Amino acid sequence: QVFSFEDGPCSSIWSTIGIPVEILPVDTKLLTSMDWLDYDGMLVNSIEARPVFSSLLQEPFKSVPVIWTVHETSLAHCIREYKSSGMTQILGGWQEVFSRANVIVFPNYILPVMYAAFDSGNYFVIPGSPAPAFQADRFIAKNYDKDVRISLSLGPRDFVIAMVGSQFSYDGLLMEEALVLQAVGPLLQQYPSENSTQTELKVRILTGNQTDKHRIALEAIALNVGFSRGAVEHVAVEDTDNLLAIANLVIYCSCLDEQSFPSVLVEAMILEKLVIAPDLGMITKYIDDGINGLLFPRKNIAMLSQVLLQVVSNGELSDLGKNIASVGKARAKDLMASEAIEGYAVLLENVIKFPSETLTPLTAGEIPLPLKQEWKWHLFEDVKHLYNVNESLADCKMLKKMDWHRNRKNDPHSITPKIDETFSAIAWKEERANRIMSAKMKLEEEYLKERSDQPRGTWEEVYRNVKRVDRMKNELHERDEKELERTGQPLCIYEPFYGEGTWPFLHQSSLYRGIGLSSKGRRFGADDIDASSRLPLLNSGYYRDILGEFGAFFALANRIDRIHKNSWIGFQSWRVTARKANLSKNAESAMLEAIQTQKHGDAFYFWVRMDQDPRNHANQDFWSLCDAINAGNCRLAVLEAFQRMYGLQLDGDLNSLPRMPNDGDTWSVMQSWVMPTRSFLEFVMFSRMFVDALDAQMYDKHHQTGHCILSLHRDKHCYSGVLELIVNVWAFHSARRMVYVNPETGAMQEQHPLEGRRGQMSIQWFSYATLKSMDEDLAEEADADHPDRRWLWPQTGEVVWQGLYERERTMRQQEKERRKQQTKDKIQRMKKRARQKTIGRYIKPPSDDAGRLNDTRTDS
Repeated sequence: QVFSFEDGPCSSIWSTIGIPVEILPVDTKLLTSMDWLDYDGMLVNSIEARPVFSSLLQEPFKSVPVIWTVHETSLAHCIREYKSSGMTQILGGWQEVFSRANVIVFPNYILPVMYAAFDSGNYFVIPGSPAPAFQADRFIAKNYDKDVRISLSLGPRDFVIAMVGSQFSYDGLLMEEALVLQAVGPLLQQYPSENSTQTELKVRILTGNQTDKHRIALEAIALNVGFSRGAVEHVAVEDTDNLLAIANLVIYCSCLDEQSFPSVLVEAMILEKLVIAPDLGMITKYIDDGINGLLFPRKNIAMLSQVLLQVVSNGELSDLGKNIASVGKARAKDLMASEAIEGYAVLLENVIKFPSETLTPLTAGEIPLPLKQEWKWHLFEDVKHLYNVNESLADCKMLKKMDWHRNRKNDPHSITPKIDETFSAIAWKEERANRIMSAKMKLEEEYLKERSDQPRGTWEEVYRNVKRVDRMKNELHERDEKELERTGQPLCIYEPFYGEGTWPFLHQSSLYRGIGLSSKGRRFGADDIDASSRLPLLNSGYYRDILGEFGAFFALANRIDRIHKNSWIGFQSWRVTARKANLSKNAESAMLEAIQTQKHGDAFYFWVRMDQDPRNHANQDFWSLCDAINAGNCRLAVLEAFQRMYGLQLDGDLNSLPRMPNDGDTWSVMQSWVMPTRSFLEFVMFSRMFVDALDAQMYDKHHQTGHCILSLHRDKHCYSGVLELIVNVWAFHSARRMVYVNPETGAMQEQHPLEGRRGQMSIQWFSYATLKSMDEDLAEEADADHPDRRWLWPQTGEVVWQGLYERERTMRQQEKERRKQQTKDKIQRMKKRARQKTIGRYIKPPSDDAGRLNDTRTDS
């Protein structure tokens, strides 16, 4: 599947080979609403595709293999400017994006050097690309030879020799250029030096970072050889196309032994220019001397003079030179096609791991020779305006502007300023100064806060305050509207998720509730359940990956009455929402009505059909599809798990598996279903034992090597294919009605009608009495015997059996008796304690006022 940010001329080519192109929105929010787990790998083909990484940097999309081909130099030129401007946050963002890709592919060896600042050890070079051919054809289509000659200070009849070399700077470059100029010197005898109306010999040297000393030295050498002033000049890299287009022949003057054939020579050959180069290993591999190019010994550059005199006569290119250039053009378009195609095939073979149900592509060695000898040029013949495409992608200024807006948008405390189109450097300096000032002020405030007087109290006061706050939290617990609505409805559908990348696919209504499989990446302010706090097993990354959504089932079933108050329970995978197959409002209403009216009784409702699953192309039966998505070993693994669970001796007889009839009806996939809460607990009881049996047979090999029999490659979600389908086995053989709900209309249709299942169900294995008896036996063993072997079952939920109830009742009775005895002892101590007798009776004397009143009465 091909995605693009804009429609281009090549979209018709994709349509021709049967692959539609989907235009992606540039808006990052809309980009995050794509399920990248649908793809076994991603090929990214531009630095302008960076917005895609906003999702790929988040879980669970971090595991999707990404191969990123980078062929632009614009970002590399910006790195130095970013550093000098102090834009460390932008540099860090690009570093993070480059590190996310599994492999960064470059078409030549100079680009990895230019992007060395972002290298995290994932760089890879695959030389060879059709881009130089397109670049040459694009220039030919423009056809403005006269203007180019004027811009390069050349006359209309000048014979032009283009000297090109390595893109790397190294010692000895000046000497090699000087030796080549000396070898070209004998050609001056064929050109008049004073008469400007005649043909003159001009040399143009393509150079990158040229210093003044280098230029002055080369001018002196040219004058010494016999060239007139201005006959030898340097040309900037930006004018490479122009120089190659008007040159009569091209000399490769570098003797540095590199790892790949120079792309500048490929472009020159496509432009039908005679190429003369030293006999380096990477050049002789593609140029046959005298056939499609000319060679001279690198250890004796003076021999270049004889080579030039063979192909230049009377001031013009000889017929021999023209024939060699013509042959070179014919071969140049597909010069390194086979190496590039094989390189990408080997890369895909080592990076992309295909699932078991996928037809594995041919290896690099198995690709037929006709498919890799040449590029598919015939596909581009009818493409209009292909050569008018603007080649220059984002320049440094536009990249800075793009990074600025992205940086400010991701900062919630910032206010995006109005920036004009020029995006001046002054704005960056002001922004940097403001940030430094804000950091200083924040640091000063922290220092002042530390030095200010803080009220202190005793430990008793602190303890009382903390207890008071805890009591107030419990007393003033306020429930949000969704929680209040949820308590009054018969159904709650849980959506297990892992990582921020899944947030756009989660619902916000009271009918749904998220359950995070990890404490990291939970939604802020949402009424989500932390599965890892309810089931400590999920704190283990190994079991969180191996169980997947089954971890959410186990976490909810563990003391379910504390968090789930509804009579019915459901689950919907976020991936169903990503595929637009989730329940509509009509379907939700229809299901709630069926539940409230008990239309189907103890039923199992589902809305994602197996016969419409993309993995089921041939409309296979249940066990065949299970085998297809589990490396052909689903039945074998399930059979061995049942043998461990029930203590059976089936001797590998696959016919002993529970029957799943192919009666024209369908089954449930992708863990999206609804059932009564009591039935859910029964299903979890069965699932705990089944998963434990799977783990017992596969843990050792999978934990040590990463391989298991249910996957062709290393897969951290090894059990996922079997666990996704096992709910059908339990529902069918435990005599539950299985009802398909159309997710759009809400129409319901019973699958595998209960009346027609007689003689097909293995009820003796799936009845509640059987499962409960097995569960109690395991609980008694875990509680009483305390086995020291590695055992998964006790970690997947509660350990409950009758003896545990009796022991708890005995302990409660003993505690009650102990408290009674403590009370009696306290009363006896109070009765028996010694009391001191009173010494005498105290009589309060009368006050002075009372005495004076009595005296007054006597006198009167």
